[in-house]
Amino acid sequence: MLDTVGNANTKGEYYLTDIVEIASQRGLDVVATEATFENALGINNRAELAAAEAIWQKRRRHEAMLSGVALIAPETVYFSHDTEIGADTVVEPNVWFGPGVSVEGGATIHAFSHIEGATIASGCEVGPFARLRPGADLKTKAKVGNFCEVKKAVVEKGAKVNHLTYIGDAVIGAGANIGAGTITCNYDGYSKFLTEIGENAFIGSNSSLVAPVSIGNGAYVASGSVITENVPDDALAFGRARQKTMPGKAKELRARRAEAAKK
Repeated sequence: MLDTVGNANTKGEYYLTDIVEIASQRGLDVVATEATFENALGINNRAELAAAEAIWQKRRRHEAMLSGVALIAPETVYFSHDTEIGADTVVEPNVWFGPGVSVEGGATIHAFSHIEGATIASGCEVGPFARLRPGADLKTKAKVGNFCEVKKAVVEKGAKVNHLTYIGDAVIGAGANIGAGTITCNYDGYSKFLTEIGENAFIGSNSSLVAPVSIGNGAYVASGSVITENVPDDALAFGRARQKTMPGKAKELRARRAEAAKK
């Protein structure tokens, strides 16, 4: 019957109360029943929409906790209409679940994480301050730590992306370790490209992996490297400039700049 409610009125709005007239015209019985005000709440502006959202969030949090989800500070956690979250998952304060999120039981979502369009398997750890964007797929016991962003990437079983890292358009093998400051350079200004990191590979801190590129199983990328070519299994790869140390030059440079500043 709801699909017959029209908006042919002066305000062009859909009025739920029109179903009484429609039912009467169809010869149906119309009876009154008592309901809570929340179930018949009208929304005419953004303030009323926010009030209705608060009511729904409170209900959803209550349902989640009754189903076995631990919400440390329930009033700070925000769900979407389709959020799926399993029992024995722990959600710390200030976590936002956007559309399309599925979390298996036994995961831990640390504080201040922002998650949308992501799949999180059992035993995973996310955050604090992590962002999982659409296509992020964390397998069992994977970890995405603080100040990390993952987009359209599979993080296989037990792999770790611990901190200060961007992983986009990538596949990270089981048991791999991604060091702090690592970036998958997936976009050239026109197209996106894939980065593949093998099982038990080690990516040193502050590395840039320029896609398309493949890092083999058990491979080791030295810290500070820019990798533009494939790295075979169990290989060690360096991709950085050679360091040059010039004794006494720092003192000379400071003196020259101090003299220039006087002029």
